[in-house]
Amino acid sequence: MSGIVPAALDGHRLVPLATALLDADGLVLHWSEDAERLLGWRAEEIVGHFAAPLLTSAEHRPEVLDLYEHILAGRRWSGIFPVRHKDGHEVEMDFRTYGITGPDGRPLVLATGSDVRAIQQVEGNLAVLDGFFTQSPIGMAVYDTELRFVRLNPALAAMNGLPVERHLRRRLDEVLPGINTAEVEAVMREVLATGEPVVDARSHGRTPGEPDHDRAWSASYFRLADASGRVLGVSSSIIDVTERFQAEARAARAQERLTLLAEANSRIGTTLDMQRTAEELVSAVVPKFADFATVDLLDPILQGEEPALLAPDQGVLLRAVASGEAYGAGLINVADAVGETTAYDSSRIYTKSLRSGRPMVVAEVDEAELRRIAPREERVEPGLAAGIHSYLLVPLLARGMVLGGAEFVRTSNPESFSEADVALAEELVARTAVCIDNARLYRRERDTALTLQRSLLPQEIHRTLGLEIAYRYLPSSVVSEVGGDWFDVVPLSCGRVALVVGDVMGHGIRAAATMGQLRTVARTLATLDMPPAQVLARLDETATGIGEGQFATCVCAVYDPVDRSCTAASAGHLPPVVMETDGAARVLDVPPGVPLGVGGVAFENIEFTLPEGSVLTLYTDGLVEHRGEDIDQGINELCATLAARGRTLEAHCDAVVSALVRGDSEDDVAMIMARALPLPNDRMATLPLTGQGPMPALARRFTRATLADWGLSSLADSAELLVSELVTNALVHAQEPQRLRLFRDRMLTLEVADSGRQAPRLRPSGSQDEGGRGMYLVNELAQRWGSRPTRSGKVVWAELELPLGS
Repeated sequence: MSGIVPAALDGHRLVPLATALLDADGLVLHWSEDAERLLGWRAEEIVGHFAAPLLTSAEHRPEVLDLYEHILAGRRWSGIFPVRHKDGHEVEMDFRTYGITGPDGRPLVLATGSDVRAIQQVEGNLAVLDGFFTQSPIGMAVYDTELRFVRLNPALAAMNGLPVERHLRRRLDEVLPGINTAEVEAVMREVLATGEPVVDARSHGRTPGEPDHDRAWSASYFRLADASGRVLGVSSSIIDVTERFQAEARAARAQERLTLLAEANSRIGTTLDMQRTAEELVSAVVPKFADFATVDLLDPILQGEEPALLAPDQGVLLRAVASGEAYGAGLINVADAVGETTAYDSSRIYTKSLRSGRPMVVAEVDEAELRRIAPREERVEPGLAAGIHSYLLVPLLARGMVLGGAEFVRTSNPESFSEADVALAEELVARTAVCIDNARLYRRERDTALTLQRSLLPQEIHRTLGLEIAYRYLPSSVVSEVGGDWFDVVPLSCGRVALVVGDVMGHGIRAAATMGQLRTVARTLATLDMPPAQVLARLDETATGIGEGQFATCVCAVYDPVDRSCTAASAGHLPPVVMETDGAARVLDVPPGVPLGVGGVAFENIEFTLPEGSVLTLYTDGLVEHRGEDIDQGINELCATLAARGRTLEAHCDAVVSALVRGDSEDDVAMIMARALPLPNDRMATLPLTGQGPMPALARRFTRATLADWGLSSLADSAELLVSELVTNALVHAQEPQRLRLFRDRMLTLEVADSGRQAPRLRPSGSQDEGGRGMYLVNELAQRWGSRPTRSGKVVWAELELPLGS
């Protein structure tokens, strides 16, 4: 540190330097402040007086006078001489004396001196400091205010690999261009400006002493200033912390890997979609782990096939499902585009890795290695131009079977893939593979359930006389499994039709199978001419018998186009909506009932009229129920959408779907719309049976005449015989026939209404019995026959198949 002591000797000095000016006679002409401090004599006490009182004894007087003469003659003298302090004690002074000439030409003597003990103390301190500076194993340096080296110790010179003199009067960037000098100098400037010391400032890079190895240092900086506060420079102490830095770097990388793994685990597998899962892996690793990544799946896997072992000489056909890159390296344009397939023969690295099930890492990629990696020759040069220097391939394995592979490439990241990187990639890819396999299995189950469900839904809706029908069925979104919603349109006798909409609680194959059973039973029960409430009661028994926990909601409505009457019942289902002819939409007040499968609860019918032109809408909750919204809000929105006039029925369906069905629907949607139409006059004929005369004969003539008008005379004989038997049966067993009605739709229906309650049935008759064979004859002649109860009795009907082209 002695090198900077003179610079610190201004102002309040480290060692006081007394100064005195004497004339040729020994008269004191000047006495400095430091002289006052050292010897106790104030300037006014000694200036103008002889210096003799400063002598410690009279015996020194001849020696002093002789020496004084020599100095006046122009000889300099330096040495140690005792001087008396004002209080009488002796002070050993180290003198420097000079003979000078005054302004008037007189000879004068200038004497300067310091306390020998103070000098010895300072020199001792400086020796200690100098020894500490030169012998310390810690690098030390002093910089001036321009951040140039003023002094440094051998330890720092050894760290830098340059001799001390190569540092002096140079800035840091001139001496050590291989380290982060800009950051270091910014710290030193901050210390100069604020005076606040900085401890453990890190620097790193390469020095001339070790140009091939990265080093790291920890430095502390403090500002140097003199006693007056003038800033002199910056001092630093520096230690090599390369090993600690490397350990911290390894720990930081390990922490980064753990963080990446945790983040990736939360991001990968959020959906049951194979491509989305692959995209989540790519987004998780780029750019934190790799500069480019791609995921390819075996093409048979994407085709729905089961994964299989790869034969030794078998190549693979892979389809890219996700890729991504950072920093615009350009590899995204070189690699397979998403959806593109590439064939790899058995000699390729990719194929070998998939066959073995083990990752393949090429830590340092050169042109020869890249030719082994790239599937095609034309990709080698672009890959080299993009800066590929490290490559990692990890197979996607699930349940011990290969699904595909994930490739990771580094270009901008200077580090090669390490064993720790391989372990991390295996962990990420393993999770991705499990999620992709789950998505594959889910898709297969969903496809199976959807196929089953679609096969159980009506394949064709037959045209219904007096009723226009439109419908929609929408499976749930990809996120959810297939549900158990269904609908059906069941043609009944005499032109009537049953509309059924239901919803099995739950999802998947079981829900679809339950739906199929309930739909089949509901269709069968409806064709037996049961009223809706009775249909639901039997369906409830069926649902109870299917198994515990199999519940469903259902609404059933039967429409008669003759009088436009409608009978409906509900089993825990949402109420139907009717759009009136004036465009107003209202919710029907149908007793809600309980879901099918609860058991032991009766259902209730309601009857209402569906005016000509009005629309009846049945639907499932997937249409009107949305997450976070009240279901009444969805029903109100349905009513508002239906209230628009001037649309066709198909347009109404489209408008409702567009307004209410959302992309994130988690449930199926089933919906039927039915609009009441006028019944054509040439499709129905009615004969009252309340007049006088033989009713069977009257009915036969009416039937033959009507069929002749309809161009169905070929059916007249069979129809007459059936009508005769039905009327006769009503006369015998009900005694009050009410009417005969002929109805022509897909079949020719003959129905007779009477006031009796007992349904006709086939019963055996003996050879001697005169009656009992009428219903046997009806059973033989009719395509099918049956009866249904009415308010005033019952209707017995029979159907004949129409001729082709009718």
